[in-house]
Amino acid sequence: MHRLSLLSRNAPPESPDRVEDIARLKEKVDCGLDFLTTQMFFDNDKFYNFREMCVIKGINIPIIAGVMPITNAKQIKRSVELSNCTLPKKFIKIMERFGDNPDAMKQAGIIYATEQIINLLANGVDNIHIYTMNKPDCAHKITQGLSAIINE
Repeated sequence: MHRLSLLSRNAPPESPDRVEDIARLKEKVDCGLDFLTTQMFFDNDKFYNFREMCVIKGINIPIIAGVMPITNAKQIKRSVELSNCTLPKKFIKIMERFGDNPDAMKQAGIIYATEQIINLLANGVDNIHIYTMNKPDCAHKITQGLSAIINE
């Protein structure tokens, strides 16, 4: 399994740029990978662009989209730092408004992730991994919010 950063503006250290990164990924796929799991991302357009780049390069294995519900503002700062991902303006506004209220931030983060997953499913993404960071209640709330959708 290969995890690839989708949100970093900079390519991973071992690749000089995105084109080279996708070329190296293609080599790994050609060696027998069955699927890919992405790093967490907060902007679905980044995932769609990555998926399109893979198709153009001839990568035709399932790509599992990595979604992470952000439930507190400190968590997001650390997660962004570790993953080198970017946040869409919509999510930054949510953090600014609700970041100081733990209950509101948790609820907003779960709703944001749920809406993100609905968009992915509506756009033909069938494989989604929810990064819960040992918070099974978050995954439960997301799946509850998607119950009729995922059972369609």
